[in-house]
Amino acid sequence: MSQWRWIFDPSVVSKPRADVAISEALAQGHGEWQPEAPTDFYSTRSQVQNWIEAGTILLNGAKLLAKTHPVAGDEIVFNPAPSKKLELEPINIPIEILFEDDHLAVINKPQGMSVHPSESDPDPTLVHALLYHMKSLSSVGGVERPGIVHRIDKNTSGAIVVSKNDRTHLALAELFSKHDIDRVYWALCYSRAKRKVGEWKRVETLLGRNSNDRMKMCIDPKEGRPAITDYRYLETYGSAASWIEAKLYTGRTHQVRVHLTNEGHSIFGDTLYGLPTQQSQKWKELPQATRNQILALPGQALHARSLGFVHPITGEKLNFEAEPPAMFSLLIAGLREFAVPK
Repeated sequence: MSQWRWIFDPSVVSKPRADVAISEALAQGHGEWQPEAPTDFYSTRSQVQNWIEAGTILLNGAKLLAKTHPVAGDEIVFNPAPSKKLELEPINIPIEILFEDDHLAVINKPQGMSVHPSESDPDPTLVHALLYHMKSLSSVGGVERPGIVHRIDKNTSGAIVVSKNDRTHLALAELFSKHDIDRVYWALCYSRAKRKVGEWKRVETLLGRNSNDRMKMCIDPKEGRPAITDYRYLETYGSAASWIEAKLYTGRTHQVRVHLTNEGHSIFGDTLYGLPTQQSQKWKELPQATRNQILALPGQALHARSLGFVHPITGEKLNFEAEPPAMFSLLIAGLREFAVPK
């Protein structure tokens, strides 16, 4: 079994916080592996946080906390558990391919489909479909995540880019890291409009993991990471609902959902962050047909509408629009009958 040992050096990392420093040190090749690094090893900051929580990373022989700030000379030891390989079989699942060339593809992911497999979700995923439809996929993400550069939630639909080789994968990851990706989302929300239709508002906060519920994110002024979203109303429906467009300038987990909910615009069908529907005045103001449609939603009414970036190999500026699922259009039609957009 391999072990990684690093004598903490604050001069080689951007922040002394443990999870940030360790993820950067691993990525930059600091520290020593004994007897050697695992051949399939790949880490992200979220993975490092999970390893810290699991107790597989120790600071001076004791359990480490992600927010701990080590000091120069501290010994950090990582004993990665042998990875459990999932059996990945290509599955002929129809997917909508918006663009494809020798380097990458852009997919309109359906709602209810996870991007990649996990032990907690045995259902077929986008990865299973990609293995069937694509001749090659990048290997940077490991055997469970071939081709996967970024993710959108299982119950969110819309545009996602996948890579076919490692060179493209690393270049796309760099674009995401530098926020050089144009991303636009559509959401149908409970909301009382606070501005004119079309008028943009910026939401800029620090987002972090909710300490009381690890499934949720929250605004965390002390330990959160910067998150920036612009949003505007595309249509409003009386005082009960609105169709919102959001532009992301960062890509934090659940960013749109947390920011819109914090603005008083929780998304239809979002059981994690949404309002307690039957108790909400906004819910009571909706027509019964719309209520029935919301109750039947398989997830939140959130759609990754467009994705734009410079092709990392050809240099061409690309932009793709993904049509929302049928339920989106049905909800809008019902809301328009209920209230003339204002």
